[in-house]
Amino acid sequence: MEDRNWQLFLAPYEQAVSELKVKLRNIRTQYKENNLHTPIEFVTGRVKPKDSILTKATLRGIDLNRLEDDMQDIAGLRIMCQFVEDIYEVVSLLRKRTDIKIIHERDYITNKKASGYRSYHLVIEYPVQLIMGEKKIYVEIQIRTLAMNFWATIEHSLNYKYDGEFPEEINKRLELTAEAAYLLDEEMSKIRDEIQEAQHLFSYRDLEHLERYVNEKRGESDED
Repeated sequence: MEDRNWQLFLAPYEQAVSELKVKLRNIRTQYKENNLHTPIEFVTGRVKPKDSILTKATLRGIDLNRLEDDMQDIAGLRIMCQFVEDIYEVVSLLRKRTDIKIIHERDYITNKKASGYRSYHLVIEYPVQLIMGEKKIYVEIQIRTLAMNFWATIEHSLNYKYDGEFPEEINKRLELTAEAAYLLDEEMSKIRDEIQEAQHLFSYRDLEHLERYVNEKRGESDED
Protein backbone atom coordinates (compact mmCIF):
# COMPACT_ATOMS: atom_id res chain seq x y z
CA MET A 1 0.00 0.00 0.00
CA GLU A 2 1.64 3.26 -1.10
CA ASP A 3 1.98 6.21 1.27
CA ARG A 4 -0.38 8.39 -0.76
CA ASN A 5 -3.22 5.90 -0.11
CA TRP A 6 -3.04 5.87 3.70
CA GLN A 7 -5.11 8.99 4.25
CA LEU A 8 -7.82 7.62 1.97
CA PHE A 9 -7.64 4.19 3.64
CA LEU A 10 -7.97 5.56 7.17
CA ALA A 11 -10.70 8.13 6.43
CA PRO A 12 -13.65 5.69 6.90
CA TYR A 13 -12.19 4.59 10.25
CA GLU A 14 -11.96 8.21 11.38
CA GLN A 15 -15.58 8.69 10.36
CA ALA A 16 -16.69 5.56 12.24
CA VAL A 17 -14.95 6.66 15.44
CA SER A 18 -16.37 10.17 15.18
CA GLU A 19 -19.95 8.98 14.61
CA LEU A 20 -19.85 6.36 17.36
CA LYS A 21 -18.47 8.83 19.91
CA VAL A 22 -21.40 11.15 19.20
CA LYS A 23 -23.91 8.29 19.55
CA LEU A 24 -22.41 6.99 22.81
CA ARG A 25 -22.23 10.47 24.30
CA ASN A 26 -25.86 10.95 23.35
CA ILE A 27 -26.72 7.86 25.44
CA ARG A 28 -25.01 9.54 28.40
CA THR A 29 -26.99 12.72 27.78
CA GLN A 30 -30.29 10.82 27.69
CA TYR A 31 -29.61 9.25 31.09
CA LYS A 32 -28.80 12.64 32.59
CA GLU A 33 -31.87 14.31 31.07
CA ASN A 34 -34.02 11.62 32.70
CA ASN A 35 -32.27 12.12 36.07
CA LEU A 36 -30.85 8.59 35.96
CA HIS A 37 -27.42 7.32 36.88
CA THR A 38 -25.50 7.13 33.61
CA PRO A 39 -23.40 3.99 33.09
CA ILE A 40 -21.10 5.96 30.77
CA GLU A 41 -18.67 8.33 32.47
CA PHE A 42 -16.90 9.40 29.28
CA VAL A 43 -15.89 8.11 25.84
CA THR A 44 -12.61 8.38 23.96
CA GLY A 45 -11.63 7.11 20.52
CA ARG A 46 -8.68 6.82 18.18
CA VAL A 47 -7.57 5.43 14.85
CA LYS A 48 -4.24 3.59 14.74
CA PRO A 49 -1.59 5.63 12.95
CA LYS A 50 0.15 4.17 9.94
CA ASP A 51 3.33 3.22 11.87
CA SER A 52 1.38 1.29 14.52
CA ILE A 53 -0.56 -0.56 11.84
CA LEU A 54 2.61 -1.54 10.00
CA THR A 55 4.32 -2.66 13.22
CA LYS A 56 1.38 -4.84 14.25
CA ALA A 57 1.02 -6.25 10.74
CA THR A 58 4.67 -7.27 10.79
CA LEU A 59 4.43 -8.85 14.26
CA ARG A 60 1.22 -10.74 13.45
CA GLY A 61 2.14 -11.63 9.87
CA ILE A 62 -0.86 -9.77 8.44
CA ASP A 63 -0.90 -9.15 4.70
CA LEU A 64 -1.28 -5.40 4.08
CA ASN A 65 -3.85 -6.18 1.40
CA ARG A 66 -6.01 -7.86 4.06
CA LEU A 67 -5.86 -5.18 6.77
CA GLU A 68 -9.59 -4.46 6.60
CA ASP A 69 -10.42 -8.11 7.32
CA ASP A 70 -7.57 -9.26 9.55
CA MET A 71 -6.90 -6.21 11.77
CA GLN A 72 -10.03 -5.47 13.75
CA ASP A 73 -8.73 -2.71 16.03
CA ILE A 74 -7.64 -0.07 13.53
CA ALA A 75 -10.55 1.96 14.88
CA GLY A 76 -10.93 1.88 18.65
CA LEU A 77 -13.27 3.31 21.27
CA ARG A 78 -12.90 3.27 25.03
CA ILE A 79 -15.89 3.68 27.33
CA MET A 80 -15.21 4.59 30.96
CA CYS A 81 -17.64 3.61 33.71
CA GLN A 82 -17.83 4.35 37.43
CA PHE A 83 -18.84 0.86 38.53
CA VAL A 84 -18.35 -2.71 37.28
CA GLU A 85 -22.14 -3.11 37.01
CA ASP A 86 -22.18 -0.15 34.62
CA ILE A 87 -19.93 -2.06 32.22
CA TYR A 88 -22.49 -4.82 31.79
CA GLU A 89 -25.28 -2.28 31.42
CA VAL A 90 -23.34 -0.66 28.56
CA VAL A 91 -22.79 -4.07 26.95
CA SER A 92 -26.53 -4.72 27.19
CA LEU A 93 -27.27 -1.37 25.53
CA LEU A 94 -24.86 -2.14 22.69
CA ARG A 95 -26.40 -5.57 22.11
CA LYS A 96 -29.80 -3.94 21.59
CA ARG A 97 -28.65 -1.43 18.98
CA THR A 98 -29.65 -1.96 15.36
CA ASP A 99 -26.94 0.28 13.87
CA ILE A 100 -24.08 -2.04 14.86
CA LYS A 101 -23.38 -5.77 14.66
CA ILE A 102 -21.34 -7.42 17.41
CA ILE A 103 -18.75 -9.79 15.93
CA HIS A 104 -16.79 -10.83 19.03
CA GLU A 105 -17.08 -10.37 22.80
CA ARG A 106 -14.35 -11.01 25.35
CA ASP A 107 -15.05 -10.63 29.05
CA TYR A 108 -11.67 -9.96 30.65
CA ILE A 109 -13.41 -8.90 33.88
CA THR A 110 -14.83 -12.28 34.81
CA ASN A 111 -11.87 -13.96 33.07
CA LYS A 112 -8.95 -11.64 33.72
CA LYS A 113 -5.72 -11.98 31.78
CA ALA A 114 -2.67 -13.53 33.42
CA SER A 115 -1.18 -10.05 33.84
CA GLY A 116 -4.18 -8.98 35.91
CA TYR A 117 -5.65 -6.92 33.07
CA ARG A 118 -9.41 -6.44 33.24
CA SER A 119 -11.71 -4.91 30.65
CA TYR A 120 -14.66 -5.88 28.45
CA HIS A 121 -13.83 -6.03 24.74
CA LEU A 122 -16.18 -6.07 21.79
CA VAL A 123 -15.46 -6.02 18.08
CA ILE A 124 -18.36 -4.54 16.17
CA GLU A 125 -19.15 -4.06 12.52
CA TYR A 126 -20.32 -0.52 11.82
CA PRO A 127 -21.66 0.74 8.45
CA VAL A 128 -20.14 4.02 7.28
CA GLN A 129 -21.93 5.92 4.55
CA LEU A 130 -19.49 7.12 1.88
CA ILE A 131 -20.10 8.83 -1.45
CA MET A 132 -19.36 5.55 -3.23
CA GLY A 133 -21.79 3.66 -0.99
CA GLU A 134 -21.84 1.87 2.35
CA LYS A 135 -18.62 0.50 3.82
CA LYS A 136 -18.62 -1.79 6.86
CA ILE A 137 -15.84 -1.04 9.33
CA TYR A 138 -14.56 -3.14 12.22
CA VAL A 139 -14.28 -1.18 15.48
CA GLU A 140 -12.93 -2.45 18.78
CA ILE A 141 -14.71 -1.17 21.90
CA GLN A 142 -13.09 -1.48 25.33
CA ILE A 143 -15.29 -0.88 28.37
CA ARG A 144 -13.60 -0.32 31.74
CA THR A 145 -13.99 1.27 35.11
CA LEU A 146 -11.80 4.26 35.94
CA ALA A 147 -9.70 2.07 38.24
CA MET A 148 -9.18 -0.57 35.54
CA ASN A 149 -8.17 2.14 33.09
CA PHE A 150 -5.67 3.65 35.53
CA TRP A 151 -3.95 0.28 35.93
CA ALA A 152 -4.03 -0.55 32.20
CA THR A 153 -2.65 2.86 31.21
CA ILE A 154 0.29 2.66 33.63
CA GLU A 155 0.99 -0.99 32.75
CA HIS A 156 0.99 -0.12 29.05
CA SER A 157 3.48 2.72 29.49
CA LEU A 158 5.77 0.54 31.63
CA ASN A 159 5.58 -2.15 28.97
CA TYR A 160 7.41 0.11 26.54
CA LYS A 161 10.21 0.74 29.03
CA TYR A 162 10.75 -2.98 29.55
CA ASP A 163 10.20 -3.85 25.90
CA GLY A 164 7.29 -6.10 26.84
CA GLU A 165 9.42 -8.33 29.07
CA PHE A 166 8.82 -7.54 32.74
CA PRO A 167 11.06 -9.15 35.40
CA GLU A 168 9.16 -11.77 37.42
CA GLU A 169 9.07 -9.59 40.54
CA ILE A 170 7.51 -6.71 38.57
CA ASN A 171 4.96 -9.10 37.05
CA LYS A 172 3.85 -10.22 40.51
CA ARG A 173 3.59 -6.64 41.77
CA LEU A 174 1.55 -5.63 38.75
CA GLU A 175 -0.82 -8.55 39.34
CA LEU A 176 -1.23 -7.44 42.96
CA THR A 177 -1.96 -3.84 41.95
CA ALA A 178 -4.48 -5.04 39.36
CA GLU A 179 -6.24 -7.02 42.08
CA ALA A 180 -6.14 -3.99 44.37
CA ALA A 181 -7.79 -1.90 41.65
CA TYR A 182 -10.53 -4.50 41.27
CA LEU A 183 -11.07 -4.67 45.03
CA LEU A 184 -11.43 -0.88 44.98
CA ASP A 185 -14.13 -1.22 42.31
CA GLU A 186 -15.94 -3.83 44.40
CA GLU A 187 -15.77 -1.72 47.56
CA MET A 188 -17.06 1.38 45.78
CA SER A 189 -20.00 -0.66 44.44
CA LYS A 190 -20.82 -1.85 47.97
CA ILE A 191 -20.65 1.72 49.31
CA ARG A 192 -22.94 2.91 46.52
CA ASP A 193 -25.45 0.12 47.26
CA GLU A 194 -25.42 0.89 50.99
CA ILE A 195 -25.98 4.61 50.36
CA GLN A 196 -28.89 3.87 48.01
CA GLU A 197 -30.41 1.51 50.55
CA ALA A 198 -30.08 4.13 53.29
CA GLN A 199 -31.65 6.79 51.07
CA HIS A 200 -34.55 4.47 50.31
CA LEU A 201 -35.03 3.77 54.03
CA PHE A 202 -34.95 7.48 54.90
CA SER A 203 -37.47 8.21 52.15
CA TYR A 204 -39.75 5.48 53.49
CA ARG A 205 -39.50 6.88 57.02
CA ASP A 206 -40.22 10.40 55.77
CA LEU A 207 -43.33 9.06 54.04
CA GLU A 208 -44.44 7.36 57.25
CA HIS A 209 -44.00 10.63 59.16
CA LEU A 210 -45.94 12.52 56.50
CA GLU A 211 -48.82 10.02 56.63
CA ARG A 212 -48.90 10.19 60.42
CA TYR A 213 -48.94 13.99 60.32
CA VAL A 214 -51.77 14.05 57.75
CA ASN A 215 -53.81 11.56 59.80
CA GLU A 216 -53.31 13.62 62.96
CA LYS A 217 -54.48 16.75 61.16
CA ARG A 218 -57.52 14.95 59.86
CA GLY A 219 -58.32 13.83 63.38
CA GLU A 220 -58.10 17.40 64.63
CA SER A 221 -60.43 18.55 61.84
CA ASP A 222 -62.99 15.86 62.68
CA GLU A 223 -63.01 16.96 66.33
CA ASP A 224 -63.67 20.56 65.29
